[in-house]
Amino acid sequence: MNRLAWLGLALLGAVLVPALLGGSGLLPRLQRFDPSLLLTLLGMILLCWVINTVRLRLLLGQQGARLGRLRSLGVVMATEFAICTTPGGSGGPLTLMALLARDRIGPARSGAVFAMDQLNDLVFFFCAMLAIAGYALFHSLGRSQQGMLLGSALLLCTALAAVLGLLRYRRTVMRLNGRLLRRLGISQQRKRRWARKLLHFIDALAQTWRLPKRTLILVFTLTCVHWGLRYSVLYLVLQGLGVNLAWIPSFLVQMLSLSAGQFSLLPGGAGAAELTSASLLTPLVGSSTAAAAIVIWRAVTYYFYLLAGGPVFVFLLARPMLERWRRQAG
Repeated sequence: MNRLAWLGLALLGAVLVPALLGGSGLLPRLQRFDPSLLLTLLGMILLCWVINTVRLRLLLGQQGARLGRLRSLGVVMATEFAICTTPGGSGGPLTLMALLARDRIGPARSGAVFAMDQLNDLVFFFCAMLAIAGYALFHSLGRSQQGMLLGSALLLCTALAAVLGLLRYRRTVMRLNGRLLRRLGISQQRKRRWARKLLHFIDALAQTWRLPKRTLILVFTLTCVHWGLRYSVLYLVLQGLGVNLAWIPSFLVQMLSLSAGQFSLLPGGAGAAELTSASLLTPLVGSSTAAAAIVIWRAVTYYFYLLAGGPVFVFLLARPMLERWRRQAG
């Protein structure tokens, strides 16, 4: 109940930010937005889900054959729903592990697939930042766009340094983790169990790395297509509102806003993403246009995930758990 209340407060904050920013001009701007363009944007999100389904099956390798195409799509939608409704997206990997466990895919393997998926995302954003930096060398960017580029580059470099540090010094990290568990009074048996799980995860991650190069290249290509579609939503929304803002600043706005949402630890970054995007977009397009763009952008890339993914999550995960509890109670 506390989690639902927290989510409700986050959603309330997400609605208030554009409402206060846009004022009386918000509703007329929304009413003039082309419904056919809105349907196109929702279709892009559906295509993103299909792409992520293919990515999941490819990363699972031979074990991916255990999942039907429709069930794979359901797993992706339920996982992304959990990411949108938990602080920092922490429910995503847990949901993926729970769902894949029903198809006899162990948590180490599903955890490795999730980690590999996130690593692909990180590499895409790093390459995108390099491409934008190269573009900036030959084209003049405004001061606000330069600030956004520097902020995005700093976030990415920090994330990559953390990942590389964990990989390079994983044994040191494991030893420090063992000392921490000892200070917390964790029993020796439990520490061994956690160590075995960690070693199984590392082994599963290594197996994923050993997938055929053609498969890994295809996964990364699909990652680029997915994020290219996802990060074109705000650009198309602004075009539909009659604003000709280039794709690069719209990409940077989304990247910084969603990163701020992750660091806020609010469910789906609700409230924090809206506030950050409002502060970045308003100097570029004006307050009323920024408010309308934020409402439509978040409706497509966040609220639609909740509305479409929620029933799938309940059907795949919550309903079987309730049925099992009912049988145990009976």
